[in-house]
Amino acid sequence: MPQKKHRLEETVAKLRQVDVLLSQGRPMAGAIRTIGVTPFT
Repeated sequence: MPQKKHRLEETVAKLRQVDVLLSQGRPMAGAIRTIGVTPFT
């Protein structure tokens, strides 16, 4: 399966979204699942 290449803006947006979720008290695994990324990524 070919890997999807993400633009820099998409990556930054996802990281910011995880940061917000973590600051709201969500666990890391839950925040990662919310943005649709696997924990291995």
